[in-house]
Amino acid sequence: MNTDQILKSVVAVRGIIPDDAYTADTLGTRREGSGVVIKDSGLVLTIGYLITEAEEVWLTAHDGRVVAAHPLGYDQETGFGLLQALGPLNLPALEFGDTTLAELGQSVTLIDGIGEFVDAKIVAKQEFAGYWEYLLDEAIFTTPAHPSWGGAALVDGDGKLIGIGSLRLQMSQGGEVADINMIVPINLLTPIIDDLTTRGQVNKPARPWLGAFSAESNGDVIVMSVAEGSPADQAGLKRGDVISEIRDGEVDGLADFYRKIWSSGPAGAEIPMRILRDGREAWLRVRSADRNSFLRKPQMQ
Repeated sequence: MNTDQILKSVVAVRGIIPDDAYTADTLGTRREGSGVVIKDSGLVLTIGYLITEAEEVWLTAHDGRVVAAHPLGYDQETGFGLLQALGPLNLPALEFGDTTLAELGQSVTLIDGIGEFVDAKIVAKQEFAGYWEYLLDEAIFTTPAHPSWGGAALVDGDGKLIGIGSLRLQMSQGGEVADINMIVPINLLTPIIDDLTTRGQVNKPARPWLGAFSAESNGDVIVMSVAEGSPADQAGLKRGDVISEIRDGEVDGLADFYRKIWSSGPAGAEIPMRILRDGREAWLRVRSADRNSFLRKPQMQ
């Protein structure tokens, strides 16, 4: 693998978000990470939270050139974001690998947009449920962790792109705690890339969204907070509530909670839920929404 050549395909990404954007308080107004050139035309793949509601996006190439970019799309389900460079990048596109072939123990490299890379190994391929109503059936986990993981390129031994860095987490194994990175597999992009480039989103009904930030504890789903003005907020869901049932089905962990919500129909569906609050049970009805309707739409720079 020619690491120096691959470095040319990874750029630094800087997103500038208005102070009054819906995600400004949770994700910040200055977001920095990386992106990967995936087409010679200047199409760049990144992790979507870097560019959500951005009014300006700037790409910095390995040689120091700075080019403005336009956010083309953000897929809430996978977490991928796409950017189009508004000037010539003249950088090589990175070829895709196949994440179904990635194996535990396989040597990989995680490369960011400022030229730093970490040689790592795949330590897990498994389901991942995020507190912000996010679920991957099979994410990739690598260690040691890259200090600048957001949007970084995960490449295999042949130098092919097999995923995009999303999170830094901790894994406990054998009494030891290790820092790991969660990677979104590149195979999830192929079915949706045409929709993202032409429509800005996937051409299907939006999933119902509640706006609840939740965690799992011994199989229980506990509300940590709710987004201001969100469906959960309007329905009266509160921090500390334990969500025990959706409609007539008991909730068995965070992933099951999300699947039950999403199987209730498209965004706008009413979600009845049984909660435990201060030792008492109650039912709430949450009128779900399309998460994208709360976000600023990108404007051409």
